[in-house]
Parts: sequence; structure tokens; C-alpha cells
Amino acid sequence: MKLDTIIAERSNKTVYRDGDLAIKLFDTSYSKSLVLNEALNQARVEETGLAIPKLHSVTKIDGRWAIVLDYIEGKTLRQLMKENPDKIDEYMDLFVTLQQEVHSKRAPLLGKLKDKMHRKISESSFDASTRYELHLRLDSMPKHDKVCHGDFCPSNIIINSDGQPFIIDWMHATQGNASADVARTYLTFSLYENNEIAEKYLKLFCKKSDTPIQYVHKWLPIVAASQSVKGKPEEREFLAKWVDVVEYE
Repeated sequence: MKLDTIIAERSNKTVYRDGDLAIKLFDTSYSKSLVLNEALNQARVEETGLAIPKLHSVTKIDGRWAIVLDYIEGKTLRQLMKENPDKIDEYMDLFVTLQQEVHSKRAPLLGKLKDKMHRKISESSFDASTRYELHLRLDSMPKHDKVCHGDFCPSNIIINSDGQPFIIDWMHATQGNASADVARTYLTFSLYENNEIAEKYLKLFCKKSDTPIQYVHKWLPIVAASQSVKGKPEEREFLAKWVDVVEYE
């Protein structure tokens, strides 16, 4: 495999293109179990029939773990939104439709969203009383078994030359309550875009899915706390502001 063309770089991995393949190469410090779990998530979601890059292999290259997938040529939905601001409503409608399609699927072997969130809340830096309240709130939320992407954002959707959308990056996929996935997307828009587009997204999703906005709001402190475990200091500071278990009662 050739590692000449870089198509994406992150703090702990680099994605290369080799013809029709995309090679996600992880740093030596990256956990083997996380690599294998990401590959398993990819395979399990692929079996649902969603349009995602097909998994070809998990291998090692020069002592580093790598996942080999289909290369999807095209532009991300985020790029298209930036290039065509006059089409933002059209793109947002597509975005919500795709997320609803994800939530319509079932993958019984995926990890449980609630289990992951309980673990993350326990690992967070919030005081014991706040963690206790968050655990209680999470336990009280309805249990569902819908496929949840875990990082559903416009940069994880690629539109190819035929207009076909593909959803990428399934490392955070779980099965659980779709409104938790929506809360995660809402926080991502708020953090990396602006409040206006975040509100536009949330109102549209709730309208199309007939979900009360207040119900998604109940998930925000839980999701923010679980996300605060990782990320940059400014991201953790932003998320901490949402961890107010009283405000959304």
C-alpha cells in the first residue's frame, strides 16, 4: 500500500489515499482495542445497509495499526455548506434526513450508548454530586436500540460526483436513544459553527421527527458531561457550561 497522498490528519491518526482505498493509519500510542472496536463498528454498521465506506481489512504498517476502507471521492457536506450558503436550508434538510435514516437502523452487536455515557460521566472532572445527578438523569431516560453515529456532523458526510451521500467515521457508534445523538450534533454545531445554525438544525430535526425540543434539552447536560472527558481545554470549558442538571429540569 502506498502512503503518498494524505487526505486527512488528526492528532492521533493520518488518512491516506491509495487508488480506490483509504488507509487510516494510527499512531503507535493509539490503543489496539480502540482500533479493533472502530473496525467492528464499521463492519456492524455496514451490515445495516447504510451508505458507508466498506471495510476491507485491519492490518499493521511499519508497526502501526491501520484500517483499510473504500475511498469516497467528493466533497463533505460542510464544504458544500460553506461554498453555497444560499443552499443552507436544502443541505440541512438532507443532513437531517440522513441522520433519521441512521436512527431507523438496528445493529444489536454495537455497544450500548447508556453504558458508554455512564463510563464517561464517571471519568469526568465534575464533582461527586454533579456526577451523581447526571447518572440519575441518564438512568431515567428511555432505553432505545437505534443506531447512533456519535459524531454526526456535516464534515462526516461526503457527497460523491453522482450526488450520493456517504456517512464516514463510525468510531463512536453505539445503539441507544436517538435524541442523545441529536444533542451531540447540536452541541457540535454550537461549538464549531454558531448558535443560529445549531438552532436551525435542532428545530428542523424535531419538526421532521416529531420530537419535542424539550426532550432533546434533557439530554444536553448528560451528553456535554460525557464529551468533556476528551478534547481541548476550550472545548471542555464550553461543554461544562451545559452541565447544569437543574436548568433543564
